[in-house]
Amino acid sequence: MDNFTQETIRFSEAKEWIFKLIGFLCSLLSLVFGVILVSSQYWRLWEFNNKSVQLVYIGLWEAYYNQEFNISSSVIRIPVHSPVNSSWTISPEFQYAQNLILLATLINPVVLVFNSVIIRLTIIKASDLEIQMLCYKCCVYILVLSSFCTVLSVTWNHVVDLYGETTFDFPPNFPVRKEDLIKKHHTHVFPIGVMTTILSLLAVITFLFEIRSLKLESNLKALNASKQVDQIV
Repeated sequence: MDNFTQETIRFSEAKEWIFKLIGFLCSLLSLVFGVILVSSQYWRLWEFNNKSVQLVYIGLWEAYYNQEFNISSSVIRIPVHSPVNSSWTISPEFQYAQNLILLATLINPVVLVFNSVIIRLTIIKASDLEIQMLCYKCCVYILVLSSFCTVLSVTWNHVVDLYGETTFDFPPNFPVRKEDLIKKHHTHVFPIGVMTTILSLLAVITFLFEIRSLKLESNLKALNASKQVDQIV
């Protein structure tokens, strides 16, 4: 019977660590993919009917293109980047994408901080379950907000860019005109945004399981304490 009890305790502890590590790993990967989204130059990929510039890669903060120059009867292709600033006509969905994805990326590291606190408390076998539950709840709220910001930004940008009408336009000194646009290409931004959201929600699920487990443990401790008081009385 004692061996069975010890095995049950070991299994319970192993399951607890598995959920903690899965939650931490999903949160970390969500942050990594979020950073990739922020720095990606493929939020929009437009193809133009232009001899010197065929493709323009549009990121949230900069646009990139290869421009061809004819020098001494030789064609030279030079990579050029242009900051997306106030000289551009920034459409509403693009502005929201900038703000929302930046917010999601800035708040995600807080989840890792709370995760680290929880793991530290577990290692030192701290008995304060309320602190752990509070950390988990903060992680859940942050990840839900981050997921909403991410999926809204990538979905809105994707739908308006490929299937709707966007007011996004280049500055007057840009080498191509929007009127020369012949094709808009799919990019990896939308699937990465969806994957980031899925990872965040997986972390949320594991944290909710942990909160439930901690509540059960807290109730069990309160019940045992009540029984001990009754026995003393």
